[in-house]
Amino acid sequence: MKWLTYLLGVIFAASGVAKLAALPFEVEAFSRWGYSPEFMYFTGVLEVLGAIAVVIPRLSMLAASGLAVLMLGAMATHATHAEWPMLILATGIFALCAWRGWQGRAAQV
Repeated sequence: MKWLTYLLGVIFAASGVAKLAALPFEVEAFSRWGYSPEFMYFTGVLEVLGAIAVVIPRLSMLAASGLAVLMLGAMATHATHAEWPMLILATGIFALCAWRGWQGRAAQV
């Protein structure tokens, strides 16, 4: 389970930092989707905080569940804009987050 926790931490840290740094591909994507720069930064903050929280044992289950909810928004965005490869990737990340959240629940019982 630790490998998955760290993998999620790396994925969301990298994605969040890219948004907070306003890398051109992120700015272009959020603009294409009709989202404001403030929403991009807000999403980046959530991703970085989630990346930190998911590697803290007491917070990992809750963080993974929250990141899964965040990925539902990403999935909806990619589906709305017919970005099928990105939808598949987002769905995979959602599944990993949801599985980590569910497994964390089982470990705490």
